[in-house]
Amino acid sequence: MEQQTVTLSPSAAARVAAIASKQGKPAILRLAVEGGGCSGFQYKFGLADAPEADDSVAETDGVKLLVDSVSLDLVQGCVVDFVESLGGAAFRVENPNAAAGCGCGSSFSV
Repeated sequence: MEQQTVTLSPSAAARVAAIASKQGKPAILRLAVEGGGCSGFQYKFGLADAPEADDSVAETDGVKLLVDSVSLDLVQGCVVDFVESLGGAAFRVENPNAAAGCGCGSSFSV
């Protein structure tokens, strides 16, 4: 397990725990970065069963956030939050490495 380089907010941890409980899975969220989206890269979220060997692991309130070593370069220092607004509810990545992002907040460029 590496030093914590990404952070999961308490509200995001609570939401992951609720989703995982409903699905009968461990409270482990995987964040990955893929090519695509309107700005060049996009975030991909999913529940995981266990960490992989090259994952960076952050933990908040008993919920783990996993990031693979390739994606970590693009999200180092970020905070994963869960926000609810009139427009809906979503996981949001506050990424200090992003030079630009799109209006929907799901893609970015560096």
